Amino acid sequence: IYPLVILGLIFLANKCEKDEEEPVTVIDKDGNLYTSVSIGTQVWMKENLKTTKYNDGSFIPKVTDGITWGILTTDAYCWYDNDSSTYKSTYGALYNWYAVNTGKLCPAGWHVPTDAEWTALTTFLGGEAVAGSKLKETGTTHWTSPNTDATNESGFTALAGGYRQFGGSFYLIGTYAVFWSASQVDANRSWYRDMSYERGYVNKSSTNLTSGFSIRCLKDN
Repeated sequence: IYPLVILGLIFLANKCEKDEEEPVTVIDKDGNLYTSVSIGTQVWMKENLKTTKYNDGSFIPKVTDGITWGILTTDAYCWYDNDSSTYKSTYGALYNWYAVNTGKLCPAGWHVPTDAEWTALTTFLGGEAVAGSKLKETGTTHWTSPNTDATNESGFTALAGGYRQFGGSFYLIGTYAVFWSASQVDANRSWYRDMSYERGYVNKSSTNLTSGFSIRCLKDN
């Protein structure tokens, strides 16, 4: 009986390990396919969100004009430099925080992470001082040299998708990865995280809700 018990325990242990590590795939309303990675107790998308539709099938307003973008108080998305053919496939879209705040941006069963959930990620990876190294894709294909200390040991594969400044201009493709959180600081600002080509840490800061940042979705518990 003891060998059977041992075999049963081994089977259960292997099954639990497999369940925890088994990648999840998800498709958004545009038909874009995303893969995932387990980091600690969280499951993150490995790619930046690129949907043009909310998870209820309604369209997200696309805003190309910089002046219009800068005065928005409603939801919107764009492509870096308004050039989907160059940037969509690799870097995904840039969304303002009003789109985040709809609660419908990520596919069903997923959500834009809160500030606390971003903190849980960086804490699991050893703190903000070293987490960027473990989150950034290695090499200089999607990051400007030197892409300092990048190991991507987490499997998160952060890419330097740049951002759209709240005045409407585009900046820093290849040098910065900037991701929204779902948590507001006050009526005018929300928390975000960024990573740079020249450092290995994750920066936490807040900015105007009209800024256009990348989105990484987190699986619901």
